[in-house]
Parts: sequence; structure tokens; C-alpha cells
Amino acid sequence: MNDSKRMIAIFISFIIAISIVQAELIQQFVMQVKSNSVFSVVQYTEEEKRYLQKMKADAPKHYKAPIDAKMDSIWKAIPELEGREVDMEASLKASMQKNNGEIVWKYKKLAPKKRLSDLVNTPVYRGNSEQKAVGLMVNVAWGTEHLKGMLSILDKEGIKATFFLDGSWLNKNQEVAKELVKKGHEIGNHGYTHPLMGQVSKERVEREITRTEDLIYQTLHIHSKWFAPPAGDFNQQVVEMVEKYKMKTVLWTCDTIDWKKSSSPERIVSRVQKVEPGMLLLTHPTDRTVDALPAVIQEVKKKGLVLTSVGKVLSPERID
Repeated sequence: MNDSKRMIAIFISFIIAISIVQAELIQQFVMQVKSNSVFSVVQYTEEEKRYLQKMKADAPKHYKAPIDAKMDSIWKAIPELEGREVDMEASLKASMQKNNGEIVWKYKKLAPKKRLSDLVNTPVYRGNSEQKAVGLMVNVAWGTEHLKGMLSILDKEGIKATFFLDGSWLNKNQEVAKELVKKGHEIGNHGYTHPLMGQVSKERVEREITRTEDLIYQTLHIHSKWFAPPAGDFNQQVVEMVEKYKMKTVLWTCDTIDWKKSSSPERIVSRVQKVEPGMLLLTHPTDRTVDALPAVIQEVKKKGLVLTSVGKVLSPERID
């Protein structure tokens, strides 16, 4: 009987000892993973080793730290921007597939801690200054005669803009609006009757926003993310009402002033020469804008920037 108990005790002690050893090994492995000292068990070829050596040397040059959204004393809410670090395995795989001696860089995204959505009840005038793009805003409240010319130029250049639609215009031009969506352009809310939103009652503010938003959904089957107050007129009441309906109030950084008949195409282009990364560029569908648009696009390109939608510029995803 005592021998049996002794054997059981020895067996249990053995199991406990094995468990302790395994636990220590697992803990060591976890610590190695955290310190990035564990290497793949895959055996690399000499060519792969050469690629890896070069990638490890150059990887720090490709690192970009994430940037948090913040409040600015002048520009109010500034959106966040994702960071990135080199994905060594993905880069190696892509480089070997191309197999021309050049490294094909692939990245892992690094998330910011604070996002634009965390900055409540505040307007947006621009994107992050590290975003290598300019947002093209087109406020639409009258006519259709010049939209076709604008769309033709944007199509040719492969540019997607954000069209902020006045509800009364949308009600009369639903097929034109559907064409905007079909072509891949972003749609924003511009109120219903183009009032000065900062000078009307709270009830009127809500009605202007919701009437247009309902019509956008009924007609185009989408929800707007952005609200552009007519003439840029707003107050805190407007901002808070917009956020109640899950949108952000968007203004502009650079106004082409193309709505003025005295603005020539040359003057419009000269204003665009001031654009910088992350800016939002305000335009309207006028004959002057159509004439100026090709040169406007070239001015943005000269600065190494991409002309695109408001949503893309305010997105945390980097445009390189």
C-alpha cells in the first residue's frame, strides 16, 4: 500500500516538474516575441537573406509615427493620421515575386490614440498637414449647365470630388445627382434652401439638415458624413445639430471665390497656388470654374499633392 502511494507521489511530482519547465519555456518564448528576438523557423535562401539585410537597414527610413487628432486654435478640429512600419515578411514576399532586385515595401498600420470622432461639437477646416492631398469641395445650389464640363475634366484626370448638395437642387435634379454617385464622387449635405444657418432658429437648422439628409438617402441610398453650411455661415448651435445626425461641419481652407462673376479663371488659379497639404479647396459649378479647373489640377500636382474628395483628405489613411 505504501509502495503504491510512493509511486503515485513520484508520478505527480514528475508531472509538476514537467509543467514548471514547460511554463518557463513558454514564458521565455513570449518574452522573446515581445522583444522581437524570435526569428521565423523558415530557412531563407541566400537571395532572401540579401533582401532581408537591405530591408532591415532601410526600414527605419520608411517608419512614420501615428499622429493624434487635435484641437487647433485657428483651424479647430484637425484629424488624425495613421502611422506605419515595414512589414518585413510581406515586403520580402512581394519583392521575391517581382524578382528584379528592387524592394517592394509593404506596411503595417499604426493606429493613433485620438481620432476626429473624439473631438465633438467642433467644425473642420482642413485635414492633417502631413496628408499629401487637397480636398476638392463643390457646393451645388443652382443650375446644372456647368456640372457636365466639370465632370468631364474630373473623369479625364481620374479625380473624385465631394459635391455638397442643396436639398431643393437635389429635388429638381435627382438624375444628375445619381450620375455623381455613379461616377464615384462623394456626396455631402448643404442644407435645403441655402439659408444663413447661423441666423435661423434651432428648429429651422434641424429642418434644413434633416430634410436634405432624408432626400439624399431616399434618392441616392447613402448617408452624408459631412455638412457644409451655405456661405460658410454657422454657429455652435449648427455644429451641435450636425453632430446629432452623425455628421461633421466642414468649412474650407482655400476659397477660389469662383461664385463671384468678377473672378476670372486666372484669378481662381492664382488663389490655388497657395494650397498646402491637407487643405480643403472650395469651388462651385460655374463657367469660370470649368475654364480654370485644368490649371487648378496642375497647380495641385506641381506641389506633389493629390486632388481628391474631402473624405479622403480627412481620413486617417495616408495618401502618399
